[in-house]
Amino acid sequence: MTAAARFFMLFNGKCVRAAAPGDPHPRDTPPQICYTIPKLTSTEVSAMRYSNLAPLFAGWDETMIWSCLQGHMGCVLADDEAAPTSAAAVVGGFCFFAGRPDERLVRAVDAAILVPQTPAWQAAIESVWGLRAEKIFRYAMKKEPDVFDLAKLTACSAALPTGFTLRPIDDELHGRASREEWSFDLCSQFADAEDFLRRGVGVAVLHGGELVAGASSYTVYDGGIEIEIDTKPAYRNRGLASACGARLILTCLDRGLYPSWDAHDLRSVALAEKLGYHLDRPYIAYLLQGAP
Repeated sequence: MTAAARFFMLFNGKCVRAAAPGDPHPRDTPPQICYTIPKLTSTEVSAMRYSNLAPLFAGWDETMIWSCLQGHMGCVLADDEAAPTSAAAVVGGFCFFAGRPDERLVRAVDAAILVPQTPAWQAAIESVWGLRAEKIFRYAMKKEPDVFDLAKLTACSAALPTGFTLRPIDDELHGRASREEWSFDLCSQFADAEDFLRRGVGVAVLHGGELVAGASSYTVYDGGIEIEIDTKPAYRNRGLASACGARLILTCLDRGLYPSWDAHDLRSVALAEKLGYHLDRPYIAYLLQGAP
């Protein structure tokens, strides 16, 4: 039995993982780490399923944790189903550790970005993974629903270079994004195009018919999304991320969704601030070398 299998995995349906680039179909896996799951049939079921885990994550203002606890995406590993004291919320390439530090739980996770709740969890991550775990700072942006300047965002979304156009991500663009490594995470946490079109939202930048940038819902939670923005390397530094990011924010606001932004680095912070967000705080995370 694997380390992960010794922990209770609290999620609905079969455990599947996100498809690799070039493979649009999620595949069944043994009961290890679950990266993508169907949404639970109701929020009542979700709340009942995770009610004993939510206190471990109390006060953690992170939408990807909410995605797991609300049953939209991801899964939660815990040391005990009835009375958990340690838990890990896993979605996409992220894992958030909460409660009492447990090195067994750290070993059970092979996500690319590990986020500790406390310094004691930092010590557990470093003890288990050693030099494989590179300590970094990520940046939480404030969640302020009424802060956006709609006129400024509209102007920003229209400020594309000549020859570039914006288009909503549809079935065809979903398929194209899923086949390229640089754009894979625009849609990677959804089971397929139908699932993305039903629950997600996204905007693509095209140049001569080629997909060159996009902004979309990396994950979803009750009442909002976590933003993902990617640009093809050859087309960076042309204002494409600003334009599609602005259009995505406007689309979310029009739909009554909050577009949450968590920045990987200071460049992402600068882009977020350009679009109206304000920095909340830096926080410690770990990049796990060799993770999927």
